[in-house]
Amino acid sequence: QVQLVESGGGLVQAGESLRLTCVASGRFASINFMGWYRQAPGNQRELVAELPNTGIAKYADSVKGRFTISRDNAKNTVYLQMNKLKPEDTAVYYCKTAVTDLYFRTSNYWGQGTQVTVSS
Repeated sequence: QVQLVESGGGLVQAGESLRLTCVASGRFASINFMGWYRQAPGNQRELVAELPNTGIAKYADSVKGRFTISRDNAKNTVYLQMNKLKPEDTAVYYCKTAVTDLYFRTSNYWGQGTQVTVSS
């Protein structure tokens, strides 16, 4: 099993910044992918940013130029630096990872979510 623990959410004003952190722990051979998704009330969960092992990041159009995803592979950690936050960024942010276990099976895992609220 893999556990993902997110931190860094909170309440900020529009234009301010937050940095989300997600740490993966457990038994696995390798991490293939780490990313961030978000879900606002009444909406479906959507991709915010993802960073596979290729190192080529993918962003939702709505966050391009404002958010930056990065990984520290030695710490099994993924970060999301969020700048120039807008009220429409308000959502629960979830960390997601895909790992390969000791039997070469690939599985996806989600964190518990961290609330980000941006006031106008």
